[in-house]
Amino acid sequence: MGQLRVCALGFAAVLLPAPGGQSAEIEGVRLPGQLQLGEVLLLWPRAGLLWSGPSSGATRWRDPGRCAKTAEASTLRRCGTTLRRASKSAARAGAPRRAQSGREFVTAGARDTDRPIRLGVSSCLLGNAVRYDGGHRRDAFVTELLGSFVEWVPVCPEVEVGMGTPRPALRLVGEGGEIRMLEIASGRDHTRAMQRYAARRVRALRGLGLCGYVLKKNSPSCGMTRVKVYGEKSAPSKDSRGLFASQLMEMYPNLPVEDEGRLNDAKLRENFIERVFAYHRLCDLFRGRWTNRQLVAFHAAHELQLIAHALEPYRELGRLVASLAGRPRTEIRERYQNVFMATLSRVASRARNTNALQRAAGQLEKGLDASSRGELADLIHDYRLGLVPLVVPATLLRHHARRLEVDYLNGQTFLAPHPKELMLRNHV
Repeated sequence: MGQLRVCALGFAAVLLPAPGGQSAEIEGVRLPGQLQLGEVLLLWPRAGLLWSGPSSGATRWRDPGRCAKTAEASTLRRCGTTLRRASKSAARAGAPRRAQSGREFVTAGARDTDRPIRLGVSSCLLGNAVRYDGGHRRDAFVTELLGSFVEWVPVCPEVEVGMGTPRPALRLVGEGGEIRMLEIASGRDHTRAMQRYAARRVRALRGLGLCGYVLKKNSPSCGMTRVKVYGEKSAPSKDSRGLFASQLMEMYPNLPVEDEGRLNDAKLRENFIERVFAYHRLCDLFRGRWTNRQLVAFHAAHELQLIAHALEPYRELGRLVASLAGRPRTEIRERYQNVFMATLSRVASRARNTNALQRAAGQLEKGLDASSRGELADLIHDYRLGLVPLVVPATLLRHHARRLEVDYLNGQTFLAPHPKELMLRNHV
């Protein structure tokens, strides 16, 4: 008979699933009936599945004695790679998801708006057959997961400039210190046409209020980094951007931009989505008439999030917010936007996240008993060592903050920077 080891750590323990593969409810958490044999589960009542892994990983916890609960698991069956909350099955069955706007993740300084989170995207990543060979490069994360929370603005520069589909393949060529876009077979030059088109199209995107952009990697028009540039006699170098991507990123330096290849990296993916939602909140703040009080509240709500990325820029923004009186509003807005987005563009390290977690835990110290403080400290330490993902200590912090009604923590975007359904912090 198999055994299912459950690491409790103060979390709800799963004992046995309902018979016949039906859904079961364990202390307020609804789960699928089919569970993976020998899997360790971490759950929190009313919050759902936080982390799962093989039972052999139970010995990684600092206090193995807590992994004392076991259950007969001979009837458990493998259900796939990752267990999800029962609410996800409704979405897979076709129930529409409501896209969550940035205002749902910050309680101070945001405007009451239902403005959609709109992202630009290379059209082929949505499954549109616009590539040079008549195909597409549909990306599952873009279309299936992220697409439930954003509104896409598809763009294919090569089609929109008039090249058609299918079309001759293109590449970038370095000639006389200038990068040119040429057809590989015929050598026909499309550089000037693409540059004129890109300037017009990028300016037109301003009116759409984009909060981010996902580009097609390696494309001579859309590639954001390491695009090949061929020389007349030398081997190609990978040190350029596509012509459209270059103008996009130059005109909107604060806009979160990534390509679909880099989004396969869990840290880069989480950082990009974090920046998208933060930029949405920032644009909401500065759209129309804003007050110094609103900016102060916005900054206070993002303190821990900024600390998790870089301390010195966080202090610089603090000095700016502390000296608002008498300064030109345009200067304040531009300076705050530039430093805020540049800070978030630095990928948060495990050490800096740990610093932010410990600062948050300090806000709970007086309200928690010794056992709860020790449990929280253990989880933060385990995260620092790489034994658990960020979602585990962050969720426990949110639970205690809600239970103890700690307004400062309940308003911190660091604890909920993007929709939990994206499960980005399960992997960092």
